[in-house]
Amino acid sequence: MDWKIHGHDWAVQLLSAHATGDKLRHAYLFIGPQGVGRRTLALRFAQALNCAAPPEPGQFCGECRQCRQFHVMQHPDLNLLVPEEGHKDILIDQIRELQHRLALAPYSAAYRIALLLDFQRATTQAMNALLKTLEEPQDKVVLLLTADALESLLPTIVSRCEVIRLRPASIASTEIYLKSEKGLPGDEAKFIAHLSGGRVGSALHYIEEPEVLSHRHDVVDTFFGLFSVARYERFKYAFALTKSYETARENVAEVLPIWLSFWRDVFVQVSKANIPLVNVDLETQVNFVAATLDLKTARALLTAHEKAVHYLDAYANARVLVETLMLQWPFITIPERQA
Repeated sequence: MDWKIHGHDWAVQLLSAHATGDKLRHAYLFIGPQGVGRRTLALRFAQALNCAAPPEPGQFCGECRQCRQFHVMQHPDLNLLVPEEGHKDILIDQIRELQHRLALAPYSAAYRIALLLDFQRATTQAMNALLKTLEEPQDKVVLLLTADALESLLPTIVSRCEVIRLRPASIASTEIYLKSEKGLPGDEAKFIAHLSGGRVGSALHYIEEPEVLSHRHDVVDTFFGLFSVARYERFKYAFALTKSYETARENVAEVLPIWLSFWRDVFVQVSKANIPLVNVDLETQVNFVAATLDLKTARALLTAHEKAVHYLDAYANARVLVETLMLQWPFITIPERQA
């Protein structure tokens, strides 16, 4: 069966070979940006390791009970580790609990699988606790970790894993994939390929959950409207966005990446770099803003928004963060978007 992973043929080949057993490692680390396909590839590997009726070595049928349960992440031998509700980080107690579960023999699969998603969110204590498992792996246990970058993890974690570095596919190939495999019209395929930056997981997310694109539409319209209003009006919006302590960070985390992608495109145009835009549907607005800025200002705006993403993740005050960004925005009237 085709693993149905676009843009990572080399990784599929490697993992297929490892799934036959001769080259199998006890831990794999899938590195790459959000939406690039880290989790999907890890789950496909788990299916290949545990399929009850593989059509050939290193493959999986996708139809047996093992394949179906791993596909939906509901297999009794799949141990999923993510931050607990209400917490930002993976904690040491979660690692200790995982180690107890991994000490048990597989219930029905060939291997007990531990899937540790976004492991860059683990505390240093939690990472150190996992080292015992990585150094003294249990028989019939395979650990699958995902993370955004090697630099986010302890070197001792990285050195004990088979590292699978995943990069976005080209925008052109992603556009072709969306047209040929997902049946999207040309314009829509181009738009989503650019918006996802070649990250097929993100592209499929946009297709499967159209409300995400509808939300982006609303965020962009509000964002553009703030450019032409007085500073106190901008601050009123910042207050409304963050007035609830429980949802302030979540609300800002929803709009900040959209703002950042716009300023990234503006910087690309000001610097005359030969790089595709992310927001191809906003090219008119991007070019209009770019024409009002010099390179130094465009770079400063991009850098400020990049830092804001980091500061928000480090628990900076969400309202102050938004207000500080708004103080740097120009006061201009942006052309309306086409419907």
